[in-house]
Amino acid sequence: MAGTALAMLAIAAPSVAVSACGRGGERPPPSEPAIVQVGSENIALAERDTLRTGPSISGTLQPRDAATINSEVSGSVVQTYVDRGEPVKRGQLLLRIDDLSERQNLLSAQSAARSAQLAEENAASDLERDTRLYQAGAIAERDLEATRRALAAARAANADARARLATASQQLGKTSIVAPLAGVVSDRPVNAGDVVQPGAPLITVIDPSSMRLEAAVPSDQVSGIAAGAPVRFTVSGYGDRAFTGRVERVNPSVDPTTRQVIIYVSIPNATSRLVAGLFAEGRVATESRLTLEVPADAVDQSGVAPMVVRVEHGKAERVPVRLGVRDEMTDRYEILSGLTAGDTLLLGPAQSLPAGAEVRVLGEEAGKQAADSGEQ
Repeated sequence: MAGTALAMLAIAAPSVAVSACGRGGERPPPSEPAIVQVGSENIALAERDTLRTGPSISGTLQPRDAATINSEVSGSVVQTYVDRGEPVKRGQLLLRIDDLSERQNLLSAQSAARSAQLAEENAASDLERDTRLYQAGAIAERDLEATRRALAAARAANADARARLATASQQLGKTSIVAPLAGVVSDRPVNAGDVVQPGAPLITVIDPSSMRLEAAVPSDQVSGIAAGAPVRFTVSGYGDRAFTGRVERVNPSVDPTTRQVIIYVSIPNATSRLVAGLFAEGRVATESRLTLEVPADAVDQSGVAPMVVRVEHGKAERVPVRLGVRDEMTDRYEILSGLTAGDTLLLGPAQSLPAGAEVRVLGEEAGKQAADSGEQ
């Protein structure tokens, strides 16, 4: 700890030349005050920025568009064509299930449909012939009526056969699994050779280009949240990088256990940077305004009133400030009074400097030397 502090604060004490004469030593001139050199990592500025306030939220990222395909037939998986993480196009073949049984059923249905079609055509021909015979008085009316009933039965049988053929054709099509949307394969729990039953999950495809944050908000803070409100949040695994989105909708009911309300935040993700399932936390910006802000670690609140250490005319001075709202997302304080925009503040070990200590920022010194050499 001490080594770090010394590395941050280098005290430059100028050498003092002492002159002496033959008539006796003269008192040396008073030494110049030491100049404390401060690194740029211990410097912060009071800046005007947009302060956003609102209820905090936390939740997980979910794909807005996703599809899990379950098996609708029984059989063994013959071949898989994609694996987890691979991009797919809409309609692309993903895997195939053994279709021998479905092909046999289709052939049987096709044969039955042809027989039913032929029976209907024969019944129609019989009705046409019996109608002429009845008109000629060769057969009784009851015979004609029987022929009509036979045609109706043949038509019904043919319709049933066509329906069975359509069902058999659909069942055969269900053995070839295609992508229902363009996206990326996120899960494929089966492999070639696995035997699956109806309802077994086969593959999941998600569209990562647009994500959705499903977040919980305390019920006593939901009144200020409306569709379209901006949301700012961070995601685990992405450090301090901030992401933005907008409230898409608010769940109309409260969770009886947690007493929280779920909100859905739409998040543009065109570059697919965000990954589904990660934890996120942030805030709904129900109010925003332009204020003067400083980092929270620039404020010393150990005393009666909050203080900052400001560098003014090359010297450190302790200045009392009046604080406003703290932005939890950026970890900055709103300054209501005591500072102006552009004021230089000390951070870390540099805050322990006594009032009146001369301060020189190392970055400023290097910049000045570069400017002087450029003029020469």
